Amino acid sequence: MSKIYKRLIYCVLISVWFASCQNASENKKVAPVSAENLATEISKSLPTASGEKEHPGKAVYAQYCLSCHQADGSGVPGMHPPLTPGSWVGNDSKELIAIMMKGLSGKIEVNGEVYKNFMPSHAQLTDEQLADVLSYVRSSFGNNFDPVTPEMVKKVRSGK
Repeated sequence: MSKIYKRLIYCVLISVWFASCQNASENKKVAPVSAENLATEISKSLPTASGEKEHPGKAVYAQYCLSCHQADGSGVPGMHPPLTPGSWVGNDSKELIAIMMKGLSGKIEVNGEVYKNFMPSHAQLTDEQLADVLSYVRSSFGNNFDPVTPEMVKKVRSGK
């Protein structure tokens, strides 16, 4: 988990803790905190941006892929394959798009290790989201492969 997410979770937990520690017998009314004030306070605790723009596929990866393939793309031995060099990430992008859209089940071998776990379909993602996450994976974790475009996803989705 990145430092930003850890700090965000920490701030939310501290806020909940403080709210729960109030003495109920005092019958004090607490004014609600506006979303704007909360966002301002949270942003103060986050590290300053280095000017480097985050890859748009990173957020999609964090939401749909990270729990199985891990933050560093190493996967989980015997359960979920890695997304590092030597894995399927460098294969034909049409094959990767099809895997994301249809899911994957059955026995597969990656880097000499056998995996039998199920990967669900992610066909609910937009063409852009699929292109973003695949491009992120193909350019992260030590990989250096061409990006996937929304047009490529659209072609595979339409069966062309």
